[in-house]
Amino acid sequence: MADTIIVRVQSPDGMKKIASTKRDTATAFLKKVAKEFGLNSEFSVYLNRNKTEELLSQNKTLSLLKIKHGDMLYLVPSGSPSTSGEVMDTATPHTSSSLPPVSTASSSSSSSMIPRSFSAPQVQEDEIDQYLSKQDGKIYRNKDPQLCHHGSLGKCVHCVPLEPFDEDYLSHLDPPVKHMSFHAYLRKLTGGADKGKFAALENLSCKIKSGCEGHPPWPEGICTKCQPSALTLNRQKYRHVDNIMFENHTIADHFLDFWRKTGSQRMGYLYGRFTEKKDIPLGIRAEVAAIYEPPQNASQNSLELVDDPKAAAVDEIAAKLGLTKVGWIFSDLLSEDTRIGTVRYTRNNDSHYLSAEECITAGYFQNLHSNPCRLSRDGHFGSKFVTVVATGGPDNQVHFEGYQVSNQCMALVRDECLLPCKDAPELGYAKESSSEQYVPDVFFKDKDKFGNDVTFLARPLPVEYLIIDITTTFPKDPQYTFSSTQRFPIENRDIMGETQNFHSLATYLSQSTSTSFLEIVSDFHLLLFLVTNEVMPLRDSIGLLLDAVRTSDEDLAQTWKKSEQWATIEQLCSTVGGQPSSSQGYGAMGGPSAPASSSAMWSCLHCTFMNQPGTEHCEMCSLPHS
Repeated sequence: MADTIIVRVQSPDGMKKIASTKRDTATAFLKKVAKEFGLNSEFSVYLNRNKTEELLSQNKTLSLLKIKHGDMLYLVPSGSPSTSGEVMDTATPHTSSSLPPVSTASSSSSSSMIPRSFSAPQVQEDEIDQYLSKQDGKIYRNKDPQLCHHGSLGKCVHCVPLEPFDEDYLSHLDPPVKHMSFHAYLRKLTGGADKGKFAALENLSCKIKSGCEGHPPWPEGICTKCQPSALTLNRQKYRHVDNIMFENHTIADHFLDFWRKTGSQRMGYLYGRFTEKKDIPLGIRAEVAAIYEPPQNASQNSLELVDDPKAAAVDEIAAKLGLTKVGWIFSDLLSEDTRIGTVRYTRNNDSHYLSAEECITAGYFQNLHSNPCRLSRDGHFGSKFVTVVATGGPDNQVHFEGYQVSNQCMALVRDECLLPCKDAPELGYAKESSSEQYVPDVFFKDKDKFGNDVTFLARPLPVEYLIIDITTTFPKDPQYTFSSTQRFPIENRDIMGETQNFHSLATYLSQSTSTSFLEIVSDFHLLLFLVTNEVMPLRDSIGLLLDAVRTSDEDLAQTWKKSEQWATIEQLCSTVGGQPSSSQGYGAMGGPSAPASSSAMWSCLHCTFMNQPGTEHCEMCSLPHS
């Protein structure tokens, strides 16, 4: 028994303990390794992590080879990369659905030993992430004329480049930056003497690990292997998005028009792109080009989203325009003085910036739009999905405030562990375990009245531990992805008398003064209508026009204008334009102007083809039946 030893063997599939004796030969030991790992092909075992000393099959005993109890050996199967650090591929494909749980309490010994450079071919990172990962990221400084006493080619502590995660540099920016960028955090994680060889990003899990067979399932039993660890909330030091920028004020003004005219709040999805934020080392900016307003029930104090049958079509159109869903926006506005247009300043230090319910909603959206990441074994980590609130500021004017919730909040929301408090919007509540669900203890740290750090149970929980603020800006020189100077009606605004139909399209075209066809059709809401209307949807034939808008190609737009589909659209608009309610004939686009006559003489294709007897007006175009 004294000769019995346990030797640990690390492989790409994890670590196993091999029971052996000091008198076992290397050949016998390697056979045990092959049996334990189920290897039928050739493999190599090394004494060092850098694979410089291989354990060869020979008759020497483990004692003579100086292999002792508790030693760690390293197994590399045949065909695996021989370069140190390139070991395995354990990432799962990235999806936009619910996030798979990952146990943090009961991971095997190899869970924190994922090499920095392990490849994940299934994970397609965003373009901005691929671009930033190739950048140097260093903060270069000029030679200080007073402190630097070296030649022009030399460097000293006063002028040597700084790392992108240097907290002192970030705190002295104007304005100061509280959170380093996500890629700066990755540089910090993969820096140091080992160059981040074993750096890995672990997604938190608040669920019991499945597959534990040593006891009955919860609530009859639980053990340390399957029990999730208690969670202590910390303010996140990094953020996935460092700035939100609306391309121009018009985008925001059109969104606010709903509140101005109805007094009800409004919600919308932000479509745009992620670009580099050059003012922050390795920073990311979310540029907003358009806002899509889904179906919703709104009042002065509440918002309720309803099912959107056009959601997939909107995402498809946006993708063909080179855009993606970068976040969501909602309003929380109360008028203070209608004569001068001021609003109340309600979200501040004395109340809250985001309520617990809004944090939970933001966490839900962020989980739906997770961030592809090759350094995570799950293929995703965190999210770039942002939250924007249109609310009153200290000057009683409308301000746009940007936020995200932390990765810890995302985990609590995903695993259904966080609830809002009914009477205190600034407080959340960590659920208690029940027979249906085990919930780990959640803690946060705060100072007591004597200034001492004290740990509190998160029942209730101040939501500021979950919030990351993001600056929201408008450029000095407005940008326009959609260049139309006319305003086409926005979708799902029937409650305020703003409808999308062929009558509104005819009005929009007749009032257009531009001679450029590309400029006329370069409107996000107009393009959505052309694709999603029920009279003549152009989903399968509008690709060329979307390419023209995306590339600002007038010739391409003119080519699509000559298509049969647009000719039909022109005829429909000409027909609708014959109503007495239309102030102008359809002549601005070069189409035929309809003669003024009784509206009863006209009908649309929907009326002609569908023929709805007993109905006075067409539900699609609002025209009387002929």
